[in-house]
Amino acid sequence: MQDFIDYFKDSLDIKDVNPKQYSPLVLAYIGDSVYDLIIKSKVIAEGNSPVNRLHKKTSNYVKASAQAKMFREIEDMLTDEEFNIYKRGRNAKSGTVPKNADLIDYRVATGFEALIGFLYLDNRFKRIIELIVRGVK
Repeated sequence: MQDFIDYFKDSLDIKDVNPKQYSPLVLAYIGDSVYDLIIKSKVIAEGNSPVNRLHKKTSNYVKASAQAKMFREIEDMLTDEEFNIYKRGRNAKSGTVPKNADLIDYRVATGFEALIGFLYLDNRFKRIIELIVRGVK
């Protein structure tokens, strides 16, 4: 995995950054993509299926209510720093709420995505997987 990340960053000339310098919504923006890729990888590893079935399975993990539920499963594992990053993301005002999401779940999900984004930008990939493995059980 580290070989892939190093190759990816070197090839695209992506420098390491200080994730503390990014707004919570930027952290959530990248965290959403990282989480989505991990879940899609998990879903396709379960076997080849029609794309619409894969999409339905993936949606069960990535919708706001599912992410809020996942956060509640991992909350007790978080360090103080991680919990503070989650809270910054949760409290960020994005201006919109998806029509199929409850506001509280949406905010919790945004905090969760901000945490994933922070960990990703901080190169803490093992920690991301630890949290997600606990959350999907």
